[in-house]
Amino acid sequence: MSRIVYVNGDYVPEEEAKISVFDRGFLFADGVYEVTSVLEGKLVDFEGHAKRLERSLAELEMPAPCTMDELLEIHRELVARNEVTEGMVYLQVTRGAADRDFAYPAEPVPSLVLFTQTKTLADAPAVQSGIKVISIEDARWGRRDIKTVQLLYPSMGKMMAKAAGVDDAWMVEDGAVTEGTSNNAYIVTQEGTIVTRHLGTEILHGITRAAVLRFAREAQMKVEERPFTIEEAQNAREAFITSASTFVMPVVEVDGAQVGEGTPGPVALRLREIYLEESRAKAV
Repeated sequence: MSRIVYVNGDYVPEEEAKISVFDRGFLFADGVYEVTSVLEGKLVDFEGHAKRLERSLAELEMPAPCTMDELLEIHRELVARNEVTEGMVYLQVTRGAADRDFAYPAEPVPSLVLFTQTKTLADAPAVQSGIKVISIEDARWGRRDIKTVQLLYPSMGKMMAKAAGVDDAWMVEDGAVTEGTSNNAYIVTQEGTIVTRHLGTEILHGITRAAVLRFAREAQMKVEERPFTIEEAQNAREAFITSASTFVMPVVEVDGAQVGEGTPGPVALRLREIYLEESRAKAV
């Protein structure tokens, strides 16, 4: 069955969805996006994603296509029309269509596109085994804190990981891990401290990251926000990633070296459990 997608005010079958060839998202990657998880038919941390979307738009001086309340209703309508009980809603805002010019159009009319994806999230099989990662150079542009649709290098990183026979890649800059190709990266030291890179322009300010760190502190776990190296990760007790689509996912191997016991660790699994419990309780 065809999905119903949202394109600039209309709900249409995916086969009928169209966007202009002059859309600046297509021509310049002049756009931003968000992905909101769906559990039991409800949206997880929509408010956090909406606030980050507003920030991304502001950083790019791009007008919002609608209010956040309207955006929430569009999300809910798509989930209902597509009967999504578990999966994701993808949202993309671009500066809209204009004749090709590097300079922004004077009065842009933004484009808004949303679609759903049904996917197993809560009981993802990879949680039982953990994932393996390699390290790659971080060759992205400098403003990684803006969630833009410029995802070519992360896509290349995913393919590098696939070619190496592993699941993902952690990007490294100036000797320290920045983040994964589509997730934030963490280690748990031998002393039990959770370490993840501090916020800045070098990484995306993950919505799941913020929630997980809050839950960790509430559970009396020690947290340090600082850079860490690949060597530290290889010698850590545990490692894991977070994102809207993976929640908390254990990492059991980094650049061929086993992390800890080589199996998902108790800290990552406990944080995943807490995250799922809290997300289900507060989903809208």
